[in-house]
Amino acid sequence: MFTLHGSPISNYHNKVKLALLEKGIPFEEKVIAFRDKTPEMLALSPLGKIPFATTEQGCLCESQVILEYLEATHPTPALLPADPYAAAKVRELVTFLDWHLEMAVRQLYPSAFFGAPALSESNAARIRREVEQKIAGFQRLAKFAPFVAGDTFTMADCSAFADLPLVGMATKATYGEDLLAAAGVDYKPYVKMIGERPSAQKVVADRKAAQAR
Repeated sequence: MFTLHGSPISNYHNKVKLALLEKGIPFEEKVIAFRDKTPEMLALSPLGKIPFATTEQGCLCESQVILEYLEATHPTPALLPADPYAAAKVRELVTFLDWHLEMAVRQLYPSAFFGAPALSESNAARIRREVEQKIAGFQRLAKFAPFVAGDTFTMADCSAFADLPLVGMATKATYGEDLLAAAGVDYKPYVKMIGERPSAQKVVADRKAAQAR
């Protein structure tokens, strides 16, 4: 049985979970505390990061690696286009979402969400410049036609649905304005559309239940 280890609060966990649900792959979910870096966990996830997955063949870590594995082992329904260039463009968009935009905004999470002291004025300004740069790059790639990479649901939507609300909430909490919306990225109707999918409803329900606990 495929087991997804992580937390329903984690956007990267939910990215993988959304793909599993979209593909209809049977899986178990095991909740791991964010700071639970035991020797047993490090043997499975070398940096103690979540999510990671255990399969019949062994363990995998890094959300995008897990998605690529799922795509290779369960190609239907496809989360990548058949055309190699179109598939590369989807992967490119995932990289911009996860490794550029979300990682820049992640610097705001401690103070925005977890009660850490407010950022210094200079540090907040530096991060804002970085976030605005990443938003501009994302804008140049995103289609919203109606899905983030074009007319088909892909693994880029698994990232976008998990990442974009966090970008909006964290920047709103820090700067008093949603920097995505301020840049003209009309992402909320898109998030609402994806949220109507049964897979997304399950992800959101589980996240809210975990937050309530």
